[in-house]
Amino acid sequence: MRLRHVLPGLATVIGAALLVPVTSTTANAAEPDPVVFVHGFSGKGDQFSAMTDNFRANGYADDRLHVFGYNSFRSNGTTAQNLSGFISDVLDSTGAAKVDIVTHSMGGLSSRHYIKELGGADRVDDWVSIGGPNHGTAVAGFCDLLITSCQEMKAGSDFLNKLNAGDPTPGGVNYTTFRSPCDLIINPISSTVLDGADNRETSCLGHIGMISNGGVIDAVRDVVR
Repeated sequence: MRLRHVLPGLATVIGAALLVPVTSTTANAAEPDPVVFVHGFSGKGDQFSAMTDNFRANGYADDRLHVFGYNSFRSNGTTAQNLSGFISDVLDSTGAAKVDIVTHSMGGLSSRHYIKELGGADRVDDWVSIGGPNHGTAVAGFCDLLITSCQEMKAGSDFLNKLNAGDPTPGGVNYTTFRSPCDLIINPISSTVLDGADNRETSCLGHIGMISNGGVIDAVRDVVR
């Protein structure tokens, strides 16, 4: 008798439970910040194709991946102003509060200028430099007489002195650098290292090869995600 009275009530409880929508952890997981990729001197956006393909394969939607192109011969300050407008458009179109910036080589300089001088510290969550001449490179001496950005990449330039003065990693941004012991473009390779950043050394990789290397790509994705 008792079982017959209990079963109808139990069925009602189970039925009600089945009507409660199941919450998907994956569906409710926060979307990653949009990522802005910035190439280096004389670089092209498609150099990041291996990296963006990897990010897509690991859950990034197309509206989270943005490649910024620019004229490498112009001042990094001018490029930073253009980058500022580009990031504003990304934030407006995605509704995100901040972006992550992944840079190769000279792309690190304009993006650092944006963060330090143009209010970017409030709009950037993670910043990554891959083979960046953050303290200059001797290779810039081959083009400094004709090209402004090359002048700025020389160690001791006014641009770099100002960029590295005081706190070289300002604001609440998470800074990470990657350098290779076999990078022949960034000379010395210690130029990439920044006080206040998570400074990492890769295996023996070439300057361009760093941005298509699977190990580096996975590490960069882990940093920004």
